[in-house]
Amino acid sequence: DGSTTSKQGLVLNFQYDNGDEARVVFRLSGTGSAGATIRMYLEKYEKDKSKHEESAPVALKSLAERAIGLVQLQELTGRESPSVIT
Repeated sequence: DGSTTSKQGLVLNFQYDNGDEARVVFRLSGTGSAGATIRMYLEKYEKDKSKHEESAPVALKSLAERAIGLVQLQELTGRESPSVIT
């Protein structure tokens, strides 16, 4: 339909001490503030091939915790854990 919406997301870029990069995207989805969903997308480059078989929750846990703390998600939403993890 060609419509656009602004101010519906936040992108955090990280660089680890070893040079690896990561990105976290927070995006608001839904029709308004009531009943809206905050989606969090996590991306992390890992050059250490021995870690490529790690499950996503294990590999991305520290990144998720750091991003959630930076944006004060728990303080703003009152939620201590997500309602859905995919």
